[in-house]
Formats: sequence, C-alpha cells, structure tokens
Amino acid sequence: MTVSFLLSPEHEQIKATARRFGEDHLADLTARVKAEPDPLTRALLMRPVFEKAVAAGFLRSLIPVPFGGGATSGIDAAIFIEEWASYSPDLTISFAGPLIALAPVFEVGTPEQIKRFVAPFLVESGSPVAAMAYSEPGGSANFDAEAPAEGTRTTAVLDGDEWVINGRKAWSSHLCGWDGDGPDLMTIVCRTPGGVSLIVAEREHLAGHIEVEEYYDLPGLKGCLTTRIRLKDVRVPRENLIGEEGQGVALTRNAFLISGASIGTFAVAAMRQAFDIAYRFAVSEKRGGLVPIINHQAVSDALADAKGKIEAVRLLSWRALDAVVSQHPAAVELALHSKIYGSETGVEVINDLIKVVGVSAYDNNFPILAHLADALSYPIIEGSNIGVRRRQMQELFRTPGYDPLAASGMS
Repeated sequence: MTVSFLLSPEHEQIKATARRFGEDHLADLTARVKAEPDPLTRALLMRPVFEKAVAAGFLRSLIPVPFGGGATSGIDAAIFIEEWASYSPDLTISFAGPLIALAPVFEVGTPEQIKRFVAPFLVESGSPVAAMAYSEPGGSANFDAEAPAEGTRTTAVLDGDEWVINGRKAWSSHLCGWDGDGPDLMTIVCRTPGGVSLIVAEREHLAGHIEVEEYYDLPGLKGCLTTRIRLKDVRVPRENLIGEEGQGVALTRNAFLISGASIGTFAVAAMRQAFDIAYRFAVSEKRGGLVPIINHQAVSDALADAKGKIEAVRLLSWRALDAVVSQHPAAVELALHSKIYGSETGVEVINDLIKVVGVSAYDNNFPILAHLADALSYPIIEGSNIGVRRRQMQELFRTPGYDPLAASGMS
C-alpha cells in the first residue's frame, strides 16, 4: 500500500472550512482579547464566537464517530487545530476541552454513561464546555503518589448513594464554567477509599458548590478562562464513577494522550505565524542597507533552519495524533515526542525568528512576541515536560523489551 503525505480532498475541505472560520471570526477576536486587560472579561469575549462554532457543527465534528460525532482520524484533528490555533490557540484549547474530559468515558464508560455525558456536546447550539479537573494548586506531577506523600489531595467519600467531593483544582480551562457555576461536565481526579479515581460531575451538581479563588492573568493564551477553584461538598451520584475505584491513574494518563499529541500542532501554529512575520520582514526590510535583509546569508540560514523544524514537527504531530485516535501501539511514545519535542522546538524556533527581526520585535505592538508568549506555555501545560512527560518517557525506555524501532514501524 502506497504511503502518501498528500492531503485528500476531504482533508482539503476541512482545512478550507476551518481557515475560513478563522479568517471570519477568530482573527478579530484575537485582537479584541489582546486589548482587554481583565482576564475574566476577555475570556467572556470568546463566548459569542464559541456559540457560532458550535452552530457551525465544529464541536460535534470533534467527537469520535462511534460516540455520535464526526471525527474519523487524527489527521482531521491536526488540520483543524493548526488552522484555528494559528488565529486563536486560546479558543481552540477551550473548544477542545470535552475531548480530554470525555476520554475516560470513551475508554471505560458504561453505555448509559456514554449516552448521558456525551449528549451535551453533540448539540449545534449554545456553548457547552467541559473540564478535566486534574491539576491542583500545590502541583500534580506526583498525583499518583501514595502516603506519606500527599499525591492527589481532592477527596471523594460516599454518603449513601452519593459521592461528596471536596478539594481545590487549578489550570484546566473552564473549571468555573462561563458563569462561575461550573462547566456542563467536569471529570474530577480525586482520591476515594479505593485509590485515585475519576468521577464525573454535571453542572447541576456543581452549581452553588464552586468557589472561584482566582482568575489567572496569563501572559499568553489570554482568552483561556483559567482559574483556581475550590469544590465544596459537591454531591454526585454513586454511578458517576468512571471505571473502578483506583483506576484513575491509568485513565488520567490515557486522557492526556490526545492533548499531548496535539501540543505539537499548537506549536506548529505558533511557529507558522511567527515565520510568516519574520519572513515578510526579511524580504521587505533593508534596515538601512542596500538590499532586503533576506540577501544576508545569516538571515536566510536562520529562516531555513526554522522552516525545516516547522515541517518536522508538523509531520510528527500528524503521526502522533493519528496513532492516538487509531489506538496504535506506538501512540504513547509518539504522543510524548510530539509534546516534548514539539513544544520545546516551538519556543526555540520563535526565539530564533525574533533574532531575525531584531530589536523591533521587542515591542508589544510588533506581532511576533504574542506567539512566543503562547509557545512558552506549551512545554508546561498538558503535563509539564520535566515534571510529567519526560518521566513517562523514562518509564517507557525502562520497559522490558522496549524496541526503539517500533514507533516508526521499522522494527
């Protein structure tokens, strides 16, 4: 069977549709978000555009086909993410929240759970949001640690037929929902008597039981509604436990496979925009000389190095997302490479492109710095590279029988 890296007509249609929506709605939104100083106000600027995206069927298209949506492959997701994230990575992250929060439901949920929890995200109106309540204010790199370490601090105890959940969560987009009463669905990583577990809370359980402690003022991804919250006696039906008690560690790690793989694509979007800015600058600016600076070898070399790395990360992320969605045995390793290499290459490339522009780039009114601010988040969100992802890679390398050629298919 011939291996082709050309986009199919269907992929070209996904690209064109996503790009058209980005041009029509996301570019202007990004400018308005950048101009708003208050983190809550600028996040709420997202909601009308979010509603337009839902009405256009984009949210449903992200849900896998077996669960009632339209998503068929990781390549579809990569193309969509790159186009939207080139205009507004913050809205893209918020929009894709259900993919992480629902991943454990897709993996081990009962038919009744799948039907009930997925239904709010198959609509084509409104602005439904979801959150994977994983990170905690004191850090969660060791969320699976046993006593005497703290590990996961949020607790869930049974009271009759209900779980009563208390604890603090942070960083996940839309932990507070649009109005402070919670998202439509929150998958909560918590400690039950049986160990780290996952329990799904619906909006009716969260309303009135969330205290927003802080709206984070982020240097990049400024439109993400990112908070630190306290969950206070959230009562959830016993049957909202996903899988078994103590299964939460494996389910949480699996849930972040797709987000880790996608970070490579977010990095590509940021690098792509920064390259466009630096390239246009290089071919039009003489900086007092006789010819545009693209004619200087050092400038051309910097652009060539950057472009090669962009293309490499794009293909790596495509492969990773495809492996995760198709449940290929190499999915874990490829997702980790996409997250680690993609995110760190993104920071490196944009920093090098800033050097091409020179001191003019060191101005908030020059557009390239905004892409660096976004890219700086990618090594530390969705499982920080040092605290989480490189440790996972170490575990993989230490697995008996690990084959270095397996992920490439060349073993």
